[in-house]
Amino acid sequence: MTLRPTINGPVLGMILKGYPRISETFISNEILGLERLGIKVHIFSMRHPRESFSHDSVKKIRARVDYLPHTILRPLAKLIFFNLKAARKYPRNYRLALALALRRFRRTRRSATLKHLLQAGYLTGRLLPDSGVIHLHAHFAHSPTSVAMFTAQITGLPFSFTAHAKDIYTSHKEQLAEKINRARYVVTCTQYNRDYLKSLVPQSATPLYCIYHGIDLGLFNGNAAADAGSAPTAPYEILTVARLTAKKGLFTVLAALQQLAAADIPFRYTLIGDGEQKKEILQEIRERGLADRCRYLGTRPHDVVIRAFARAHLFVIGCQVAANGDRDGIPNVIAESMAMGVPVVATRVSAIPEMIIHGQTGLLVSDQDPAAMAGAMRRILTDSDLRRRIIPAARARVQAIFDNRDLIHTLAQVHRQGVPGLGNEGAG
Repeated sequence: MTLRPTINGPVLGMILKGYPRISETFISNEILGLERLGIKVHIFSMRHPRESFSHDSVKKIRARVDYLPHTILRPLAKLIFFNLKAARKYPRNYRLALALALRRFRRTRRSATLKHLLQAGYLTGRLLPDSGVIHLHAHFAHSPTSVAMFTAQITGLPFSFTAHAKDIYTSHKEQLAEKINRARYVVTCTQYNRDYLKSLVPQSATPLYCIYHGIDLGLFNGNAAADAGSAPTAPYEILTVARLTAKKGLFTVLAALQQLAAADIPFRYTLIGDGEQKKEILQEIRERGLADRCRYLGTRPHDVVIRAFARAHLFVIGCQVAANGDRDGIPNVIAESMAMGVPVVATRVSAIPEMIIHGQTGLLVSDQDPAAMAGAMRRILTDSDLRRRIIPAARARVQAIFDNRDLIHTLAQVHRQGVPGLGNEGAG
């Protein structure tokens, strides 16, 4: 399915797991930023949108969008037809791609590997001809990069990818190392991630770049109530914006809130987000006696989130390493909160200490420690001297290292170095 007309000229083909997605604003912001810098993009999405609405940035994107079949059985005839077409055009390369897929399948016994080969054949036979695509870039190191790698093997096009969080730490190490070695370059969003990826391929010649996602500082630009720097007036407004999933540590947050309630600290808690743990988390709120203090809003667009930040006195998140190894990098909501002048209590997990310097730009506690979290929350709500120091320092840190207007230029430069002729700086 095609949503927008194509753009002629050298094009960056971007393979995404889903588009658009409300939880992946950093990707739509990135695409919009690259377009404004003269890089033409063609989006190949593996899934249709999950939500019925999207952020405003998506409406400004001009890139053509095509969707790959995301199952095998129903579109099997179509998949086979375009794979045969790809195999006829690139017979030797297609055999090598098939051999690569079989080798990877033997490592993990995951049928998704063969599906990714079929999607790559469809992309090659159906969507790439006359597209102007000269390079493939995938977001997330798992399935989108698998499709990019197989497509590159079939067509001879170079590929690269951006690795984020779950896609790194839940991937088979040998499979991930193979992708890195085959890629022209790799981007990741934290130094913590870069160090881990480098440890998988210490001798690899593939460049590994750390480029933060960044946030729109024109959109997240301060909380007038927080600017006073004094301790807020009770009842305190506490906010979390997060996917309702294990790695966010929301059960720790709720346990800490229960301790604040037991200490007669007056507060109201707002939770924004959705996910697979929604039922369990809402049940936990009831069982901990917090229902009358909590407001659950589900997934909401930016304007609602910004209004919630404007009311908040504290942002809290309990990030942890999930049982399957999944973990966050730097959740963008932490940077958004800091930019909005809302102090943050978070955990010392993954790359969060790259953004939050304990006692200077926020407070950090050990993960899965409700007592420590409750103590930090109480301190940051009531210590006016601490708030006066943290709020401006947190904003300054976001402005220094997390401004997407600066970071998009860095990313565009990486793409241009890796793909000569991709676009002209300042065009668009």
